[in-house]
Amino acid sequence: MSHSLPQLPYEMNALEPHISANTLSFHYGKHHQAYVTNLNTLLAGHKLESASLEEVIIASAGKADMVGIFNNAAQVWNHTFYWNCMKPNSGGEPSASFKAKIEAAFGGWDKFLAEFKQAAVTQFGSGWAWLVQDSDGSLKLLKTGNADLPMAHGMTALLTCDVWEHAYYLDFQNRRPDYVDTFLTHLVNWDFVESHLR
Repeated sequence: MSHSLPQLPYEMNALEPHISANTLSFHYGKHHQAYVTNLNTLLAGHKLESASLEEVIIASAGKADMVGIFNNAAQVWNHTFYWNCMKPNSGGEPSASFKAKIEAAFGGWDKFLAEFKQAAVTQFGSGWAWLVQDSDGSLKLLKTGNADLPMAHGMTALLTCDVWEHAYYLDFQNRRPDYVDTFLTHLVNWDFVESHLR
């Protein structure tokens, strides 16, 4: 199976003025594409060559001899998930039922927002901030470094914010907190997030 770059769920300029077409052209067109290209190269002739992306991730997670495969496969998955976590003219609050679940889990909507921002801003270096559903059904926040992702820890991803610098530097320079605030306020696709609840 040859992995391919998935189509963006919107036009390259659809997230403006919050995320520019210039950022997406580099982030999606260069970085995401490079992970796909690298993954296909690494899998050529490998025992996982015909496996699905998720199967590759699970099989390579934590394996010292497959670090390159894991990093590229996970980054292909992470980025595809991240694009779908956003949509134009969105953000704000989810449905009343999902908001109630979040409030119950985190002690209030504003507390959830503050804790998600904190996770995203304090992830040292490159990585991701996640809202996840654990195996027991509970909602939790998680931050992961580099390519790491909830799937490798038996959790279901619901929402992610990419905090690698290439996700925001052209638009926000070093102002990661402003980028994360913009992401939550104007971009989160709550319908997509809720669709992953188990």
